[in-house]
Amino acid sequence: MIDIQTYNPQWAEQFAQIKRILAKQLTGQYISIEHVGSTSIVGQTAKPILDIDIIIPSRQQLPSVITALHTLGYHHRGDLDVEGREAFGRIDNYVPWHPDQQVWMNQHLYVCAQDNQELHRHLTFRNYLRQHPEEVIAYGQLKQQLIKQTEDREQYTLLKTDFVEGILSKANRL
Repeated sequence: MIDIQTYNPQWAEQFAQIKRILAKQLTGQYISIEHVGSTSIVGQTAKPILDIDIIIPSRQQLPSVITALHTLGYHHRGDLDVEGREAFGRIDNYVPWHPDQQVWMNQHLYVCAQDNQELHRHLTFRNYLRQHPEEVIAYGQLKQQLIKQTEDREQYTLLKTDFVEGILSKANRL
């Protein structure tokens, strides 16, 4: 079953806490750490999973970033068939490891060079929805319809493609 929840302000709070830990660990190695995906959009229904993009100047920084993230409990999973977007999994629910030993919500962590196309898609989609609340409502309604049609996450994601591409097209016309 696909778990879709109404917007929860704790998502932004968890991201802010994780961002502080990542920023400290990656000092001098990144440009920004961005909260992307549906949990980053106020009012949006979403799977309770934080999507986090760490933006680095170039792929030359990747080896040192992989090492730094490993010390926090993240493991490198490769690009997962998205060129230039490196994915990271978590060793356990306490990742990123921190002295408080906090259990964190689920995360999808990616590292992208600043010129990466997928990164720009993430940011464009997020920024457009943040500025167009009517599209947030429409996207939420679509998600509610889709979870009634399928329990398969890949199929669910595929069925959202036309909406996502439509938003990106609108954003690129601005």
